[in-house]
Amino acid sequence: MRSKPVSILGTYETPITRRAVVRLGLYGAAGLLLADRIVFPAPAVVRRAKAKAVIQIWMWGGPCHLDTFDPKPDAGNDYCGPLNKAIATNVDGIMIGELLPLLAKQADKYAIIRSVTHGVNAHETASYLVQTGRPAGGRSVFPCAGAVVSLFKGYDAGYEGLIPPYVVLTEPQGRFSESGFLGSRYKPFATGGNPAQGRFAVEGIVAEGISDERQRARRDLLHRLNTLEHFMRSDPQLVLMEQCEQQAYDLILGDAGKVFDLSQEKDDLRERYGRSMFGQSCLVARRLVERGVPYVTINYKGWDTHKQHFQTMRQKLPEMDRGIATLLQDLSDRGLLDSTIVWWSGEFGRTPRVQWEPPWNGGRGHYGQVFSAVVAGGGFKGGCVVGSSDARGEWVKDRPVHPAELIASMYELLGIDPGATLPHPVGELVRAVPSAAEGVATGGRLKEIM
Repeated sequence: MRSKPVSILGTYETPITRRAVVRLGLYGAAGLLLADRIVFPAPAVVRRAKAKAVIQIWMWGGPCHLDTFDPKPDAGNDYCGPLNKAIATNVDGIMIGELLPLLAKQADKYAIIRSVTHGVNAHETASYLVQTGRPAGGRSVFPCAGAVVSLFKGYDAGYEGLIPPYVVLTEPQGRFSESGFLGSRYKPFATGGNPAQGRFAVEGIVAEGISDERQRARRDLLHRLNTLEHFMRSDPQLVLMEQCEQQAYDLILGDAGKVFDLSQEKDDLRERYGRSMFGQSCLVARRLVERGVPYVTINYKGWDTHKQHFQTMRQKLPEMDRGIATLLQDLSDRGLLDSTIVWWSGEFGRTPRVQWEPPWNGGRGHYGQVFSAVVAGGGFKGGCVVGSSDARGEWVKDRPVHPAELIASMYELLGIDPGATLPHPVGELVRAVPSAAEGVATGGRLKEIM
């Protein structure tokens, strides 16, 4: 039987830290992951949850709402360019971009929010605002949604998986510190590697060029060289080190790490997701939430299209369409969609008016005045549209939605009280989601789709 996460509260006078675990000899990356599993006091009690997990599809760079989920075919060439058609979906009255035919068949599973707004046009500050719900520039660096979910649904709250509770596929953005003032314990585990390759080289778990047989040989050699075996049972720190080593090798060689082995999936399913890095990342995300991981982010690069926008869209949008449509159907087929929130968004949209002039020659700039987000599963109603933009997609027409209220709605479905306090290092009173009293624009929960 696999051991539970190591708890040292009430066992030693001084709680053991991540650094102390590293000093015990767990210098490998798997050891570093397990060092973050030391249990500390649980956070506030969560409410009854409809959702158990989130798959965040982060459109790194900012996708254009007119080309995706808020098409404006009557706006003319200066706004639509060559993508001047909208297509019907399987929900009467909902139209989406012409390059998303597979998602058009899944519209009953998701809700489109066409009136997200914050007015920020810089990548760093917009990313921070969309993922934390708070504007940048204050005294504190606030944690993003993934870190907050890790706090309330991770090891502190009884999560027992060996895979960390907050995973990023495949690299962090680097725009800001995801864990904020919560500290490194709540940073995401970034896998690195590329799941579309023959062997997904996951940092600290699957080493490129090193077979499982060689890993077993290394472990056997380590044990043969161990001269402290007779002292293990009498020294608490050595017992802890042995437990962590066993769990580290379970990640590398046991069942836990096999979640990243896509060869276990049928070829036809992998083909439906698409053999791209993004498509296979969607498949890995499904496998992770199936194993109980509460928060997975797919950082999907390539959407900062200042130049060659329409050429890029003709390549990227079919790839996105294939991966997300298959993810929604796969989650639904496995009975996971009801308990898994899928959240699609970027830090902002792109300028509705095409920048035909040099040096852009048909590009789109940053645009935070109005853009789209999509949510599915986990208690969100499908086949719905929230809010709208004007005829050219330049301004919110009705029902402005701010990042804080979208985050608060997801927390509520996850059973996390949006008003719960977060542990601040200097004792400041900080709620999981800011309120209007704190000067943060919010129109309340998205009750129309919950």
